[in-house]
Amino acid sequence: MTSKTIANGILRAVTIIVGIVLLGYFLFKIQSVLAYLAIAAVIALLGRPIVLFLRRKLKFPNTLAVIVTMVLMLAIFLGILALFIPLISEQSKNLSLLDIEALKADVNTLYLQILEYFGATTDNVTHLIEDSDLEKNVLEGLDLGFIPDFLNSFVNILSNFSIGLFSVLFISFFFLKDSKLFQNGMLTFVPDNKESNLVKSVDKINGLLSRYFAGILLQLFILFVIYTIALLVAGVENAIVIAFLCALFNIIPYIGPIIGGAIMITLTMTSFLGADFSTVILPKALYVFIGLIIGQLIDNFFSQPFIFSTSVKSHPLEIFLVIIIAGLVFGVVGMVVAVPGYTAIKVILKEFLAENSVVKKLTRNL
Repeated sequence: MTSKTIANGILRAVTIIVGIVLLGYFLFKIQSVLAYLAIAAVIALLGRPIVLFLRRKLKFPNTLAVIVTMVLMLAIFLGILALFIPLISEQSKNLSLLDIEALKADVNTLYLQILEYFGATTDNVTHLIEDSDLEKNVLEGLDLGFIPDFLNSFVNILSNFSIGLFSVLFISFFFLKDSKLFQNGMLTFVPDNKESNLVKSVDKINGLLSRYFAGILLQLFILFVIYTIALLVAGVENAIVIAFLCALFNIIPYIGPIIGGAIMITLTMTSFLGADFSTVILPKALYVFIGLIIGQLIDNFFSQPFIFSTSVKSHPLEIFLVIIIAGLVFGVVGMVVAVPGYTAIKVILKEFLAENSVVKKLTRNL
């Protein structure tokens, strides 16, 4: 082996590494666009059966069938948002009727009970706060300059949401109108002798992801039923709406259940503001917490393993690592699209690199 061959090999390896790094950086910078495409693809998968029904059974033209489907799905989305109006109204009413002095007394009683349980005194806590300069730091950090920043952030969030909603609707329309649009776009980057492999990959990905999203809907429905039962047992108003909201957070892996659980317990406690803390609020919150734990146990040990093994055909540990890595790189959006994206990559690798030993081990169940 000559020095020229070695140098060419090193140069080629460096070029490949640089190309991978640049590709990763590029994908990181356009992660919002990738999220729009992923959401639009999901909407297209969910809306495709409706389009086919309108075209085949009711003889709608393709464009009209897509428009009707989009309007129907948008109406369902707005209807779901409308469900939360009574919940917000009820919680606002509870807060407006709140007896601040009674609440302070309840919190103070609970504070003293906790201190007594741990064998501490109020003097110990006072000295601890003084030593840590907590009060001074809080006062120093109180700056009304946060108000313009908050308003700017709110405007940015609103504008980003508007852009995202328009982008998703626009992309979804064309995905529904031409089911082969995404496939044809990818074919332009694939050599002619590999086109059949890509077509097989896209068909297989559609099948796997359809089963995956059906499994996700089943998972959310199971949690919704368990949460609803727990909230009804506790006597919480708007139990169905609260259960639906908290079940939806399970779409976000690992973090979502924590957020949903915290919201459910908080809304439970605020639903009984003004009642006795130890005899009413705390027992109600405990009932809901038990229901939350039961729901998560069923989800973690039955629902999720069933979905991963039968839909995307991946081991739960494998999925866990993929979600964590995607979350570290792309944030919450990465965690949501990690499983569908990983499934698509595995299918493509199997079709194009079937002889590779690593690919064989990763895709042996596909």
